[in-house]
Amino acid sequence: MGVLLIMGGAYLHRGVSEWLLGIPLALTCAGVLVRTRAPLASLGLGVAGIVVDGLVGPSLGTVLIFTDNLYAAALYGPAGFARVLLGITAVLAVGAGAVAGFLADDWRALAVMGVQAGLVLVVPVTTALVLREQRDRAASERVRAEQVAHLAELDRQAAISTERTRMARELHDMIANHFSAIAIQSTAALSRKDLDQTTVRKIMESVRENSVKGLAEMRSMIGLLRQEGDETEATRPRLADAETLVERVTRAGLDAEIRIEGEPREVPASVDLAGYRILQEALTNALKHGDSPVSVAVLYEADRVLVRVENAVGDREARLPGAGAGLVGMRERTSLVGGSFEAGPSGDGGWRVLADLPTSPDAAVRSAAGGRVRAGGAPEGRAAGEERSVGERRRGQA
Repeated sequence: MGVLLIMGGAYLHRGVSEWLLGIPLALTCAGVLVRTRAPLASLGLGVAGIVVDGLVGPSLGTVLIFTDNLYAAALYGPAGFARVLLGITAVLAVGAGAVAGFLADDWRALAVMGVQAGLVLVVPVTTALVLREQRDRAASERVRAEQVAHLAELDRQAAISTERTRMARELHDMIANHFSAIAIQSTAALSRKDLDQTTVRKIMESVRENSVKGLAEMRSMIGLLRQEGDETEATRPRLADAETLVERVTRAGLDAEIRIEGEPREVPASVDLAGYRILQEALTNALKHGDSPVSVAVLYEADRVLVRVENAVGDREARLPGAGAGLVGMRERTSLVGGSFEAGPSGDGGWRVLADLPTSPDAAVRSAAGGRVRAGGAPEGRAAGEERSVGERRRGQA
């Protein structure tokens, strides 16, 4: 197109051969070939071409192609260089207009030359800067979108992990109690050859009751997992059913008693379920590893509920093996409701489990801040002497 413009006479005639105008045209066109790979070299070729063209012409084709050299240098070159290039072209445009006006001694020549120089020098650089800003903004938004997607994936994985942990805790607490009783009772029935028919029948009835209740709780959990929308909430265990748990352990062969202190009342659902599961797991551990007698206390206070289970520890090996998941689950349940948890040897050589579960929002906040969970001692944030005095006072009341 530049050659066609030269052949059409689109250049300033200075009495030179037309083929000389092809040299600067070729230089600027060579700059177009390397505009993306070497934008600064493209600008250098363009500058060389426009200078030579100014000496022998200038020609319209070379000037137009030089604008692309400026555009490519500002768009693909370093960001700092593009801003410098804008300042240089602006100064050149103003200077060209001023020189033209001074030489022609006419302000109209200044205006015309200034506008033309601005179109050739400033407009390509400004256009490139605008496009570069949009491109950088799009890249930034793309990176931000990738980060948001990554965070969303991490949140999804964390939610899945939390749900898997919760389900594992529920399944363990739900099944361990019933199946531990079944295993111990069936082992006793198989190991004793002197049992009469009535005793065997009583044991088998207890085995059947535990298996049926375990299956019923499993179905309740499945119903809760499948619950959607406004469907009726699946039946959940409640701390008010503590006596049923103690009776089940008694039928399994342990001498157990329960004491309820304070006025039983409705407590938050999370605390209700946590208290029930902690009591269930503590009794299961007593059944698997402990011995009679077993003492259970559920104490309703103004802003909390305390669940305490104490049992003797014999010298014999545990009745059933354990993996330690029960203590972990009780500790997790207590922590989730902002309470404190203690599990360890008691003063009389037995084993004690104590869970302090807040029932009011203020108590939950205070417990979460000052009563972190630990095993083998009193909850943090409470003096050991204070805990002993409270226990002694309650035993005195009993």
